[in-house]
Amino acid sequence: MFNAEKSTDRLGNYRLMVAAVKSLVEDEQNIIACLSNASAIINFYMDTINWAGFYIFEESTGELVLGPFQGLPACMRIKIGLGVCGTAAGLGEVIVVPDVESFPGHIACDANSRSEIVLPLFNPDGSVYGVLDIDSPVANRFLAPERSALEEIVGFIGTLLTLQRRLL
Repeated sequence: MFNAEKSTDRLGNYRLMVAAVKSLVEDEQNIIACLSNASAIINFYMDTINWAGFYIFEESTGELVLGPFQGLPACMRIKIGLGVCGTAAGLGEVIVVPDVESFPGHIACDANSRSEIVLPLFNPDGSVYGVLDIDSPVANRFLAPERSALEEIVGFIGTLLTLQRRLL
């Protein structure tokens, strides 16, 4: 069961967010269920965001396909190398965009988004499983504390992907 408790400060909320993701998904083997709850928890704990969710790499098409998310409807497919999500997946690196208007080729799924952070998720073999994408209507929203907490979450999800592969 999820206890909807929030801290009075941002860093406290990030600690609660990371702990909540870990506790809710650590015993679940279905990755879609885990990603669904992770996106809901991120949406609950992070203020001033308008979208939090996952895109999953589809090998047959070479595209990222919309996965579990919280927010308004989003782009359903993104080619690797395009937009912030496709670029992060293609490079296998975290990308923080303080102002989406300055990112060449930004894909605007929500016209209200002003900043974005995208973190790749990796399969046990090191290939990209997908990305965690978070948008905000506030410019320069994602700083070191947000990146650190989200990196901890995607690292934990990566561990789940490794465990899931061992169970197959």
